[in-house]
Amino acid sequence: MRSDLPGAPADPETLRTFIADGLERARNRTHALTDCDDEDLLKQHSPLMSPLVWDLAHVGSQEELWLVRDVGKMEPLRCDLDQMYDAFQHPRSSRTTLPLLSPQESRKYIAEVRDKALDILERTPLEGSPLVNRGFAFGMIIQHEQQHDETMLATHQLRKGTPVLHGQPFASGVGPQDLHALPKEVLVASGPFTMGTSVEPWALDNERPSHSVDVPAYWIDTVPVTNGAYRHFIDDGGYRNSRWWTSEGWDHCRDAGLAAPKYWERDGDGWSRTRFGVVEPVPDDEPVQHVCWFEADAYARWAGRRLPTEAEWEKAARFDPRSGRSRRYPWGDEDPAPHYANLGGSALRPAPAGSFPAGASPLGVRQLIGDVWEWVSSDFRPYPGFTAFPYPEYSEVFFGSDYKVLRGGSWAADPAACRGTFRNWDYPIRRQIFTGFRTARDATPVEGR
Repeated sequence: MRSDLPGAPADPETLRTFIADGLERARNRTHALTDCDDEDLLKQHSPLMSPLVWDLAHVGSQEELWLVRDVGKMEPLRCDLDQMYDAFQHPRSSRTTLPLLSPQESRKYIAEVRDKALDILERTPLEGSPLVNRGFAFGMIIQHEQQHDETMLATHQLRKGTPVLHGQPFASGVGPQDLHALPKEVLVASGPFTMGTSVEPWALDNERPSHSVDVPAYWIDTVPVTNGAYRHFIDDGGYRNSRWWTSEGWDHCRDAGLAAPKYWERDGDGWSRTRFGVVEPVPDDEPVQHVCWFEADAYARWAGRRLPTEAEWEKAARFDPRSGRSRRYPWGDEDPAPHYANLGGSALRPAPAGSFPAGASPLGVRQLIGDVWEWVSSDFRPYPGFTAFPYPEYSEVFFGSDYKVLRGGSWAADPAACRGTFRNWDYPIRRQIFTGFRTARDATPVEGR
């Protein structure tokens, strides 16, 4: 990566500090999300999710495997834990049956691993093999822990009982002061752009390599679909009319009894939602979240539109028509900051639609990073020239038509695990994650010139 771009610094000592800070920030967040009663940590709040104590020890197990053993070439601390905390060995629904470490044992274990990892960081040359060049393995572990922190937030949202998490207000100046003046959609002209990356030092294998994609002209929503807009779909019988759904989606809608986004309940003539244990009216101005791909696709059809393809989403987010290059983020190459996007989890909610004008793309599309993961129409597939690294189980085993792609990151994603090229994926029925969407439509030949 060019040394003049942000991200993992080029100077070795600055890079070590950058990595250490990233490891500490992730660990502080993990501790904050597991600062609750042992009963809450040990309980399985939903068969969709692991008990929180599993995630707590799992982040340490992965750190031991990759940093202590692979990078540091040190003896294992607890090789007896490898299988128990292997996500491929045990489905989430069965993890409470395992002899898991207690909360106290888990905290002790991950602290011991971290001490060794920091020692390894101090003595490891951050160059040479792909695993350590520019601190890749350390960056992978930072991203991994932050991803599990987001997973733990999803578990907290499923939790019943007295609230234990409390959101912070948004900073002044990020709100949608000009929402009513914004166009409803933005035209993206036809032509090629560079998708993916070959230079981002901590990019994961499914983001690589960069390649040119020629995209026909299209229109895309300026902001994500809001709760208020989604309510019109519900009120118009969207969940009762099969014409808006794929056959598979309609079967799922009926079998699962879908009638509204997850956590919504009828409240007289309106709707309320449960958000981290608090029941509140559904705010019309927020991006809708906790909808599955089938719901997003049905809404788009009802609206006379469609979900954007993955290439369309990324072009809207990264392509700068003036320079002809693809940016790291919609706003440019600078790392995320609070005035650019709603990331990091402190708000416990999406920001109102139209927020973060400073984070808009060159074409004026807003909130492409943060707030909600956005479903796109595309299946999760490799880019041309894909090479699995550092292990096939990160991406390769998931490629195919079973999974749909999510882009952009949610309010619960950390900046370390979110960028313009970052790709997430999940089953099209998933709703417990912080998912929303925006819609698109084809441009006419005249519009696309």
